[in-house]
Amino acid sequence: MNRKIALLGLFSALAIIFGYVELLIPSGIPGVKIGLANLAVVFLLMRYSWKEALLVSLIRILVIGFLFTNAFSILYSLAGAAFSLLVMALLKRSPQFSVFGISMAGGIAHNVGQLLVAMAVVESFSLVYYAPVLLLSGVLTGFLIGALTTEVLKRVR
Repeated sequence: MNRKIALLGLFSALAIIFGYVELLIPSGIPGVKIGLANLAVVFLLMRYSWKEALLVSLIRILVIGFLFTNAFSILYSLAGAAFSLLVMALLKRSPQFSVFGISMAGGIAHNVGQLLVAMAVVESFSLVYYAPVLLLSGVLTGFLIGALTTEVLKRVR
């Protein structure tokens, strides 16, 4: 039990550091980020379960949100992370999906979750015009995180 707590603390710290570093990297496209912190979440989902991934994801979102962003950022991040983790956990059950497919679906779901919250906040469906940009970025960043996670899974016992 102590080992698991230490492991989750380590992954929470990594996710927080990755999340902070990501805040320092301008993407040039509003709402688009690489999703480096999701490397820890996808790794935990693949190696352990959705419960560990959820815990680290929540810790990361709350710490980054309270230290470096604001309440709206926390709201968007929670919505995206929850929808993303739900989709990834469901796809993990199927042997037809690789880490790449699971991560890409998670990237897309994350952006869809955030877009839905944004449409609810501004009470307008008009934000849907931004969906193609977010869907494409979800595929690309999901592929990148899937590739990184695959390499980490190979190298970590």
